[in-house]
Amino acid sequence: MPAPRLRKVSFAVCLALAAAPLGACGNEPASAPRAPSEATSAADAGGTAALTAAAKKEGSLNTIALPSDWANYGALIDGFEKKYGIKVTVEDPEGTSQDEINALKEHRGGGRAPDVIDVGGSFAQSAARQGLLAPYKVAAYDQIPKKQKDPRARWSNNYGGYVSIGCDATRVKTCPSTFADLRKPEYKGQVSLNGDPTKSGSAFAGVYAAALANGGSFDDIQPGIDFFAELRKNGNFIPVESTPATIGKGQTPISIDWDFLNLEYADEFREKGADVDWRTAIPFDGSFAEYYASAVNKDAPHPAAARLWQEYLFSPEGQNLRLGAYARPVLMDAMEKDGTLDKAAAEKLPTVEGTPAFPTEAQTAKARETVNSGWAEAVSG
Repeated sequence: MPAPRLRKVSFAVCLALAAAPLGACGNEPASAPRAPSEATSAADAGGTAALTAAAKKEGSLNTIALPSDWANYGALIDGFEKKYGIKVTVEDPEGTSQDEINALKEHRGGGRAPDVIDVGGSFAQSAARQGLLAPYKVAAYDQIPKKQKDPRARWSNNYGGYVSIGCDATRVKTCPSTFADLRKPEYKGQVSLNGDPTKSGSAFAGVYAAALANGGSFDDIQPGIDFFAELRKNGNFIPVESTPATIGKGQTPISIDWDFLNLEYADEFREKGADVDWRTAIPFDGSFAEYYASAVNKDAPHPAAARLWQEYLFSPEGQNLRLGAYARPVLMDAMEKDGTLDKAAAEKLPTVEGTPAFPTEAQTAKARETVNSGWAEAVSG
């Protein structure tokens, strides 16, 4: 990942002292505190203690599409509730990034609207363009790499990973390790994605990775669509959303998904004693990394809790919980330098070569348009 600026230890201390009196760690407001719904930082809201008090008074946080086994959301939600006494509700846990954006618009002005969203990068950029997100800088904002955040602070990447190929070695004789392998006849009826790429950030990333493996580029995702169209035509690709349930039933023995999900699934199957030997490979011919962005709803029903949730996700505690589920924290390099990184968890991450590159917002928008207009006819049809 791109090297961030050095993160000062004082930031970690400030977050750890969330309930400290105003004035600690420079949290005193520069002017009169603003209402949480208008605050663009904790200091803007009167300081971390004031923001925390306001969030506790609200008592609730609305979220959407946060499965407990995705990037350690189960532990994050438990930790937030225990630390602040704020009840977290999760609407449609298995929803997609597009479902989250739809909910921002469809539930606008009502108490059901999500306070925060967690979406793929292209979806965050789209939501920002539509004016759905509130600008907010967490305490660690300056330590987030420049390419991993919106310059207007409407969204910031929180965690990410690499596109990988998961495979059940109990059902597949020789597990594939590259996109080229997936063309082999032996994988007929076995290859899947984690959803529809027109709606799912992880599936969209899978198409982007396939494009890079087949002569495409950040400017040209069409080879990725063509690749899956070819796999569908020869019977290898099946339009079934891959989940732990479908894997356990043998419906999706090969799944193109994030490495942090495939690695976590392997742990889950082992712990449950399931008849699944789930293995993960990061394809060298289509190496693609992406991060998921966290953002605050512009019309959040619980604006203080929404902003406090952001602070929690970007704190050392929140970032290390991500790491505990194999997700790469966006502040990983900075935390390693300031000594707050969980080194034992970091050592469990799979080794990757080189520094990942990321498409620009314009390239992602173009790719998104290409997938939205061409996927159904080329692959689903």
